[in-house]
Amino acid sequence: MELQIKDITLEIMELTNGNICKRCLGRNFSKTIAGPGNLIRGEYLRKTLEDTDENIPKSSGCYICNDLFDDLDNMIKKVIEVIKTEDIHFSNFLIGCRVDPDIIEREEYIHNKFDLDVENIKKELNREIGKELSVRLSKEVEFDNPNLVIMVDFKKGTIETQINPIFIESRYRKLIRGIPQTKWPCSKCKGRGCERCNYTGKMYPETVEELISEDAIKAANGTGAKFHGAGREDIDVRMLGTGRTFVLEIKEPKIRDIDLKDLEESVNKHADGKVEISEMKFVAKNRRAEIKESSRDTYKVYKATVEVESEVDPSLLDSLKSMKIINQRTPIRVSHRRADKIRTREVKKLEYKKLDSKMLELLIECEGGLYIKELISGDENRSKPSVSEILGTSARCVQLDVMHVNI
Repeated sequence: MELQIKDITLEIMELTNGNICKRCLGRNFSKTIAGPGNLIRGEYLRKTLEDTDENIPKSSGCYICNDLFDDLDNMIKKVIEVIKTEDIHFSNFLIGCRVDPDIIEREEYIHNKFDLDVENIKKELNREIGKELSVRLSKEVEFDNPNLVIMVDFKKGTIETQINPIFIESRYRKLIRGIPQTKWPCSKCKGRGCERCNYTGKMYPETVEELISEDAIKAANGTGAKFHGAGREDIDVRMLGTGRTFVLEIKEPKIRDIDLKDLEESVNKHADGKVEISEMKFVAKNRRAEIKESSRDTYKVYKATVEVESEVDPSLLDSLKSMKIINQRTPIRVSHRRADKIRTREVKKLEYKKLDSKMLELLIECEGGLYIKELISGDENRSKPSVSEILGTSARCVQLDVMHVNI
């Protein structure tokens, strides 16, 4: 044993009157003594001192941890029991722990006194519990994105579990009008429930989110879900074509290995004729943010039925194809919830079909974020140019469908 290590060991022994367990002793030298663990380091240090005839008293209880490591196996058994009782399905996990602050304080005192830059007791506890659980449960430890986080509280003797969400990406088609994408709290009671909303707390009885998430929550045995869409369409607008991308976040899922083909069939049966989903797949958490950030960069195709106030000179219709760069001030209808600013968007392609003397059908391919209803009406000159401006007569969108969302 090097002289410096021996001197520090003797001083620690004197400071603790020999009352220090092998793990807490070995941890002080985790960076200076090679070995498979702090227990082996501590055994080596004690044996070396005893072999050199140093008067080393036997430990009668650890000054630092109060023999916390003696309770390790019991706490591991508690963790396994909690997992079985709560019937949690997972493939990887992460361990955290809480200990009496006095333990941390006593350990830090020794580390500071001898200027020791080593791991603390919580890190060792986490590692040892994790290693043992990995063997007993045949599960992997995962530091970055664990399915399950287990908190072992040595002070209270309790086990807490945090089941991290799963994320499922899919596409939805909204086949009927009158359904919002996500829940709208009742404007009168703010979601508490009142006579106006029939005590549901909602402005509308059904949403795309609810029609999809109900079966998903049940399949995962989760506690709830959150819907993340790549943009949204108005309540009175259908979402057709291949649909709109979304990510469904299922909270606290006790079952993670869901059969997505069965789930897709279940949702489509439940929402028959209203909403239809496809292409379900598991994704990472960051996909949730990706689809929201990409909404501005997508292009979309709309089909709009337009009514004009006066019969249009046919020679003006071709002028609609020249619409390219559109400057839109925040529409009046959403100004109460959106920042008042001017947005610039591009119309990539516009085709028209005359239905009768005062009705047109427009097929508009445009940059994401363009307000189509306002592009048509002009929104009191807040959208320029507009269909109304170019045709020289008031125009309004009487029916709108999203035909394609490219993402």
